[in-house]
Amino acid sequence: MDFSLSDDQRAIGEMANGLFRDNCSDEQMRAFDLASRPFMDDLWQTCIDTGLHALAIPERFDGSGLGMTELFCVLQAQGASLALVPVWEHQLTACALAEFAGDAQASLIARAARGEALLGLGLGTLNSSQGAELVVEPTEAGFSLSGQVGAVAYAAQAERLLVLAHSADGLQPVLVDPVAEGVRLVEGVANHGVALADVHCDNVSVTEANLLPVAATDWLEQRAIAAVASLQLGVSEEQIRRTAEYLQEREQFGRAIGTFQAVQMTMADCHIAAEALRSTLYQLLYRLDAGLPSPSEALATQYLSAEAAHLVGHKTQHVHGGIGVDLTYPIHRFLYWSRHLSMSLGSSSGSLERLGNWLANNDKLGWKYDLEENQITG
Repeated sequence: MDFSLSDDQRAIGEMANGLFRDNCSDEQMRAFDLASRPFMDDLWQTCIDTGLHALAIPERFDGSGLGMTELFCVLQAQGASLALVPVWEHQLTACALAEFAGDAQASLIARAARGEALLGLGLGTLNSSQGAELVVEPTEAGFSLSGQVGAVAYAAQAERLLVLAHSADGLQPVLVDPVAEGVRLVEGVANHGVALADVHCDNVSVTEANLLPVAATDWLEQRAIAAVASLQLGVSEEQIRRTAEYLQEREQFGRAIGTFQAVQMTMADCHIAAEALRSTLYQLLYRLDAGLPSPSEALATQYLSAEAAHLVGHKTQHVHGGIGVDLTYPIHRFLYWSRHLSMSLGSSSGSLERLGNWLANNDKLGWKYDLEENQITG
């Protein structure tokens, strides 16, 4: 297998890496912690100026029209720098509207591609044991939305939110105006520092143009898993890199602790977890960009992403010893990010259970079946 990126993809990743690192040094992150800002709005404006906010949005809506692999390059760099900007939420919302709403939301999508409107995405329902607490029902005038959805990132800052609601047909994405009549936000802050809010809806009027088909839910989930896993890979890689540097400098009993066998085995486990995530994520990205079905690949990636978040996050924190819990030392931020990402779309056990159910009901898995179904001959 050839996992190498193209020259253009590497260039996008290098540009994103330079941009995020220039704006997310340890000193800048400490300043952000003390500023009580909802997210890094100055950095987000820089993302808009460089076009990183619209890489995956189709060209016909003024976006760059690139794929999930190019978005991965940006998100991996974002994760390594812990940049608190809504890169994937904004773009996947716009892409879902472009895919399933088309001309009905053309103006909003184009404004999002130009950076004039921020779009938020709330998929927490996918991780809820209670199912959807938001319900959309038909009325004489259109549709009515009631209930709540918890912890939607950037909800108070976004112009529109795409959230999941229970309908007669299944789990359905609904576009919501956060300042519409009947909508109430209860604002808070995530453990890694970004602003979020619970969104409460009381008989909110919704038009048909703001309802996406049920099929959009699976489409969104698979791409959201790829996006979150891309962030997690960047976070884990930087955790490992920083920890390896620390282990070369920190001495105990007259030796660098990185020379101790137990520490070396711990770091080997971290490396294996990151590489396992990378291989499944690359396969998922390829299939999404190729237009191939990816339900099992997405669930496998979600499982390994959550596993890497826990294993790498806690093992790297552990080998730092006491300094790892010092909030003036930067390594704790990576653990906070890993915890947040691991819980955002579902736990490892939940993803593994869903994958097991899928495998129990599907006896065709692998590239050769894709070839047969698409009648490709070689």
